Amino acid sequence: MAVALTKLDTDEVLRYMGCPPEQAKEDLRLQVERGTQQVQRAAVPRWAYRVFAMAVEEEGVRLSCGLLLPGKDLKAHLSGCGQVVLFCATLGAQVDALIRRAESEDMLQALILDCAAAAAVEQVCDQIEGQLQRMFPEGHFPFRYSPGYGDLPLSLQGDLLALLDAPRRVGLTATSSHILLPRKSVTAFLGVADRPVERRVRSCVNCPAYQTCQYRKSGGHCGIS
Repeated sequence: MAVALTKLDTDEVLRYMGCPPEQAKEDLRLQVERGTQQVQRAAVPRWAYRVFAMAVEEEGVRLSCGLLLPGKDLKAHLSGCGQVVLFCATLGAQVDALIRRAESEDMLQALILDCAAAAAVEQVCDQIEGQLQRMFPEGHFPFRYSPGYGDLPLSLQGDLLALLDAPRRVGLTATSSHILLPRKSVTAFLGVADRPVERRVRSCVNCPAYQTCQYRKSGGHCGIS
């Protein structure tokens, strides 16, 4: 099931940059638009997924493969779900290379490309989520949930990529410090329930970037919650 990037939202990229869209000058908007086009040309989106039955335990959520997803936040998030889809997505190494080249020449351009790539990953994940939901026409879904959000540890990344055979299937790996490579990549869970579940929203308070978020400090938000 292929996914393809469409035109990226300039306002969304500006929000990722910490710039309220209504305050962006025209020359910055033009630069951002050029950056989004560069990212679209460089990106080669790829993804993989697996479906697991799940059980709630005292320590967290246990997948049918035996892997424990520890913590109370994901357990609460998946309340009412009987299955969970694990997926990964990446824009590919070309986008990382594009950003690295800009970092040696123009840091503003590097920031624009980095934020455009972040928006692109979100768009890819939205498309994937839509395709996965169509696989379960009677299903009900909370929002997708990734390691690093709430108390779900990033240290799971290696195990998740192994379950997906991601290094072979999509060229996605993790470093010893649990950073995904290529960098513009995501692992995520999508819960599946057979009856309506509480549709929680992503909250600034629960975000792992809450204390350091420059957009929140400027009086706005990133647009995700």
